[in-house]
Amino acid sequence: MSERKSLIKFKPKKFSVGDIIRVDFMIMHPMETGMRKGKLGKIIPAEYINEVNFFFDGKPISKITTWESISTNPLFSINFKVPKKGLISVEYSDNLGDSGSKSKKLKPKG
Repeated sequence: MSERKSLIKFKPKKFSVGDIIRVDFMIMHPMETGMRKGKLGKIIPAEYINEVNFFFDGKPISKITTWESISTNPLFSINFKVPKKGLISVEYSDNLGDSGSKSKKLKPKG
């Protein structure tokens, strides 16, 4: 399957080494539970993200395990203490084997 649209944001936008920031990861995903019927009355098969991993310069910093009950186009957030300039990467996978990743440079001021 093609890469899904996703976004990484840092809050606040301006930060320094040693600051604690929030890293947000949003992904376009249907997050179907497998319990809902479509327009024709047939059950829509389950399709949901079941794992999200956050990395800093290739080293794991957080792992989130999820289930069916998360809303469509979910937002995942972690708090992170900025050690230096580097690369934040997020990898995800879903119950159907689809996976992908997104990266963004971490650029502290000062």
